[in-house]
Amino acid sequence: MISTKLDLTGLHASRLSGLLQPAFYVREIPIYGDLVLAPMDSYSDLPFRLICRELGSAMSYTEFVNVVNLQGRGKPQTVTAMKLKYDPTERPMTFQIYGYDEDLLVETAIRLQDLGPDIIDINMGCYVKDIARRGAGSGMLLYPDKIARVFSRLSKSLRVPVTGKIRLGWDDTKRNHVQVAKILEDNGASLIAVHGRTKAQAYQGSADWDAIAEVKQAVKIPVLGNGDVRTVADIARIKAHTGCDGVMIARAAIGNPWIFTRKDRDQVTPAEKIAVMRRHLALNLDFYGAQLGLLLFRKHAARYVQNLTGEEKPRVELFAVNTLAEFDRAVAELEILSRVVEPA
Repeated sequence: MISTKLDLTGLHASRLSGLLQPAFYVREIPIYGDLVLAPMDSYSDLPFRLICRELGSAMSYTEFVNVVNLQGRGKPQTVTAMKLKYDPTERPMTFQIYGYDEDLLVETAIRLQDLGPDIIDINMGCYVKDIARRGAGSGMLLYPDKIARVFSRLSKSLRVPVTGKIRLGWDDTKRNHVQVAKILEDNGASLIAVHGRTKAQAYQGSADWDAIAEVKQAVKIPVLGNGDVRTVADIARIKAHTGCDGVMIARAAIGNPWIFTRKDRDQVTPAEKIAVMRRHLALNLDFYGAQLGLLLFRKHAARYVQNLTGEEKPRVELFAVNTLAEFDRAVAELEILSRVVEPA
């Protein structure tokens, strides 16, 4: 079994030794750093979170979890249960949940405290049709009164802070991000993460950083800005534009977790990319087992090596590997090709 102990170097070591001041607080919890890996379904699992934490992500969020799938006791380990597993080195650890039944949402959040999260976050940003149309995820944005009830109950019942991740509204005709942000603050939320798009946009069009700035100006609790942060320069721009306390990074971190060290993809050497890719795979195999771990890693591998050699063939091969031997052969070929193209 591979150890999941973090390599306490650089920024992470500094924050643990108390050399850095917190960037912000989630209620009484200090957050040492202003960059955070976003919760992403099928991506923000324990292995990837550990990689990103090592490289500077300031806190951890689980993938979003449907409270319906967390009912019942004494069940065998399931995919849902796996999503809530975390390593102690990830703290502050945030469980993100969603649901359309407010009683079930509150009752499940209270029960989840027994698993030891530092924070519980309510997902109000998922745009997937089957979730949103039932009033969960971004569907909650259509019901501000429901949001107020849920957060009032949670803030009074939970021992840990409760936070929320939102979009700007259902669509451009129903933008209510400022209203919802004020409701969250008034009903006990300790932080708001704002994706600068509506539910209808999904990931299309441009993120509206002006709207994120409006949320930041409307509330006193910390705000994380999210959307269209693809490069290190974007980090500085969104902070300057919105005044946000931190930046939540999603798709740009896939295949480039070095963004949390404020390094763009083209600043990372092929050797570094291959070394972290191997470590990420080892964590996946340890967590999921050999067969599933390799299968789930293929989508990460294809992104790690994107544009690594200027040739598409090794990337395609990695996306299709079925055995560790095939993976090792593909990586060995990559190492040879990358030495040829790497600048002297």
